[in-house]
Formats: sequence, C-alpha cells, structure tokens
Amino acid sequence: MNKTDVQTVSSRADKLLVALALALVLVGVVGFTIWYEQPMLVRVGLLLGGIVLGVVVARFSEPGKRFLGFARESYEEAKRVTWPTRDEALKNTGFVFLFVGVMAIVLFGVDKGVEWVLYDVVLGWK
Repeated sequence: MNKTDVQTVSSRADKLLVALALALVLVGVVGFTIWYEQPMLVRVGLLLGGIVLGVVVARFSEPGKRFLGFARESYEEAKRVTWPTRDEALKNTGFVFLFVGVMAIVLFGVDKGVEWVLYDVVLGWK
C-alpha cells in the first residue's frame, strides 16, 4: 500500500469539525441511554437529533464530504443489485435447511461411530 493511498485528516479545522460531529453523535447516544425515564419519543428524538447534527457538522469537513459521497455511491450501488425473487429466496432457504439437516444426521452418525469405537472396541467399556 502506498503512502498516497492513506487518507488522513490534515487541517486543524477538519479535525475540529470531525471531533465536534463525533461529540454530537455521542451526546445523542448517551442522552438516549441516560434519560431512560423520559418518554420514548423524547429519547428517540434526542438520538436522531444528535445523529443528524453530527452529520450536518461533518458535512462541512473534507473527511465528512468524502464519507457522505461514499455512502451515496454505496446506496446507488445497492439499488443496482439484482435481488432474488421470493420464490428463489424460499428455494435457497429450503436447500440450506435440508443441507443443515443432512449434515446434522451425518455428524450424529460419525459421533456415535467414534463413541462406539473408543468406548466399546478400544476401551471395552459397556
């Protein structure tokens, strides 16, 4: 890996903005956790508010712009994925369950075979 491939936060303002954004998200998470006696709507509002404010502050920093661009590209890429149909998903799930069942039976047989060889044949325990 080249030294040019490494992305770092270089300017002092970017470092400050990233730290402030992380602090805002942390305040939202900690507030959600600490104020457990408050109504759930208030707690979720505090959590989402901290996250939204953190994203808005991070948007003004260069690393934040790169991250949000990456997130946007990832979302676009996920929309281009060909997802399986319901029928394909059910068939694949059925094959997985069938395979797990067969493997459980095979492993049970191997376990009992090894048990029989060790305890009955080798050690002579009954």
